[in-house]
Amino acid sequence: MFDNTDDIHPLLANAPTTTEFKKLRKRIVRYVREAIDAYGMIEDGGKWLVALSGGKDSYTLLAVLFELKWRGLLPVELLAVNLDQGQPGFPATILPEFLEQMTVPHRIEYQDTYSVVMDKIPEGRTYCALCSRLRRGNLYRIAREEGCSAVVLGHHRDDMLETFFLNLFHGSRLATMPPKLVNEEGDLFVYRPLAYVAEEDCARFARAMDYPIIPCDLCGSQDGLQRQQIKLMLDEWERRAPGRRQKMFKALTNARPSHLLDVGLFDFIGLDRSGNKADKT
Repeated sequence: MFDNTDDIHPLLANAPTTTEFKKLRKRIVRYVREAIDAYGMIEDGGKWLVALSGGKDSYTLLAVLFELKWRGLLPVELLAVNLDQGQPGFPATILPEFLEQMTVPHRIEYQDTYSVVMDKIPEGRTYCALCSRLRRGNLYRIAREEGCSAVVLGHHRDDMLETFFLNLFHGSRLATMPPKLVNEEGDLFVYRPLAYVAEEDCARFARAMDYPIIPCDLCGSQDGLQRQQIKLMLDEWERRAPGRRQKMFKALTNARPSHLLDVGLFDFIGLDRSGNKADKT
C-alpha cells in the first residue's frame, strides 16, 4: 500500500523508507481508519475543518487524513485551518508556506486571543481553559463560514486518558474527550480521529517527516499544570508496567454501567433477584 511513491500526497512524498517507519505509518493509518469507522465520522457530502496548530499531533492528523483521502478511503473535503492567536514571536509565515508547498487547501485566521487571555487570567493561574474556549469558538465560526460540517481536532489517546484522570481527580466525574460529539449549537460535529493513536507515535511520525513544528509558548511556559502532573503520573506507571496506558485506555471503551454507582445510567431500583430489571408497569 505504501510502496508506490509515485502515487502519494505531497504531505508524505518524502516519507522514510525504513521498515520501522513503514510499520509506524501503517499503524497510525489503521488506528485512524478504525476510529473513523467505529464512531461513524463519515457523512455524505461532508467537509471537514482540520485544526492545524503546527504541533506534532495536528501535523500527524493532517497527513493521515490527506493520505486516506488521496487513496479514496475518506470521501470528504478537507480544509486545514490555523488560528494565529497573536502570541508574541509566533512564526506566522511557517504554516502558510508549508501548506502552499504541500498543495493543501487552507485558511490562516488571525485573532488576538492572546491579549484577551493575558488580560483575563490572573498571574499564576493557568491559561489553558480560556485559551481553548476562545480558540474553539473561532474554529466553529470559521467552519460555518466555510460551509464545513465538522471540526476535526488532533487529540490523541494520551490526551483522552489524561482528561479522564483530570475529571476523576479534580472534577468528581467519569468523563473524557469523546471521539465524536455535537457542539452546543447543534450545527457542527467535533471529531477526534487520533483517538486510538499514542502520543509517542505522533511524535515519532512528525519527527521522521521533519515537519516544521511550532511549539505553544503560551501554555508550555507554565509550570505545575494539572495535566502535566497527570502526564508524569502516567509516565511513571508506564515505566513500572509497560502497556498500562493502553490497558487503561481500553477500559474507557469497555464501561459496565451495572458495575458503577450512577443511578442515572443503570436502574438499580428496578433490578430483581434474577438479575433482570423489574417491570415498572
